[in-house]
Amino acid sequence: MKSNISIEPLGLPGILQWPERANALVVFAHGSGSSRFSPRNLQVADALNARGMATFLFDLLRADEEGDRAKVFDIPLLGKRLADAVRWLDEEKETGGLHLGFFGASTGAAAALIAAAELGKQVEAVVSRGGRPDLAMEVLSNLHAPTLLIVGGADTEVLALNQAALARLKGPKSLKIVPGASHLFSEPDALEQVIDHAATWFERYLAAETA
Repeated sequence: MKSNISIEPLGLPGILQWPERANALVVFAHGSGSSRFSPRNLQVADALNARGMATFLFDLLRADEEGDRAKVFDIPLLGKRLADAVRWLDEEKETGGLHLGFFGASTGAAAALIAAAELGKQVEAVVSRGGRPDLAMEVLSNLHAPTLLIVGGADTEVLALNQAALARLKGPKSLKIVPGASHLFSEPDALEQVIDHAATWFERYLAAETA
């Protein structure tokens, strides 16, 4: 099933999709300049739905805020909004009580890590795609959710930042490198490898029941 919902009190729009009998929910945090309509995140979400997991993609900023670069790159603000959205979803009949994971892309990965640190044990897994965990470095030592960092092999600067972040993480962790892939994973089969790594991680740590 699929529905368009609004996260109150800010009215942030989102897309919720949940297969029948889903017992896990993955909340997405997109990168700067993107939205809930990110084609790559939608492709990942569709693949997770096919494996029996519910997904939620939403805009971290209101329409009138999207042109404000100070807010676009305000990672603590975005992390707080992500955490607030989870609290709102936890009160809803369809999504309350599900095993919870985060999927963050680019700067959205930093917001996901900050939100995971704030929410503690409620977040059971985090996956970062081409992420900037260095922007959340101050919380990494306090984060215990199993965290998977996925980076393109050709994205050398971001790869170095992820390697440094990996050393700071305290809980279960892994770094997967997609050979030859750039930051956007636009190469043939690159995003498919991201999907496989992410789905395997969530199935392992969210106790997701594969459809």
